[in-house]
Amino acid sequence: MGSGKSFTGRRLAQQAGMRFVDLDEWVENKEGRSIRAIFGEKGEPYFRKAERDALRDMLQFPDVVVSCGGGTPCFHQNMPWMNEQGVTIYLRAPVSLLARRLAGQQGHRPLLDKMGRHEMEAFIRSKLEEREPFYMESSIVYEQRHKEEPVAENLLRHFQDLIGH
Repeated sequence: MGSGKSFTGRRLAQQAGMRFVDLDEWVENKEGRSIRAIFGEKGEPYFRKAERDALRDMLQFPDVVVSCGGGTPCFHQNMPWMNEQGVTIYLRAPVSLLARRLAGQQGHRPLLDKMGRHEMEAFIRSKLEEREPFYMESSIVYEQRHKEEPVAENLLRHFQDLIGH
């Protein structure tokens, strides 16, 4: 959350001449309701299965950049599967940078609603401790240092080096 997955994914796809898919949006369209509604009506296990199925739907696209939700790699053996299918990227950022980015988005992020800065940083730190072992299995771990960094452009160079052109 706040690492710039969707923003960077869109830019990377555009620069590489590939299709972009936000997996959360794909799930919402497929289910005909918001993720918040899916969680509320069906629960997290149902959502995680729908998310896994949506991820497998991406095989229909020959060249695609997929932005996954933060929990996607942590369930249903998704991370090993993603690594088998293509190049995975973890946009790693310091907790302080993530908190700065998320501070203005609290109204759009129900998990963060009404949290103060210190509470938000503690929440982010806790989620990262839980999820980072999965994230570190990525093909590329990109260390973000500051907000204005040209992440998509730098990743395109990494990606081109990895695939050899």
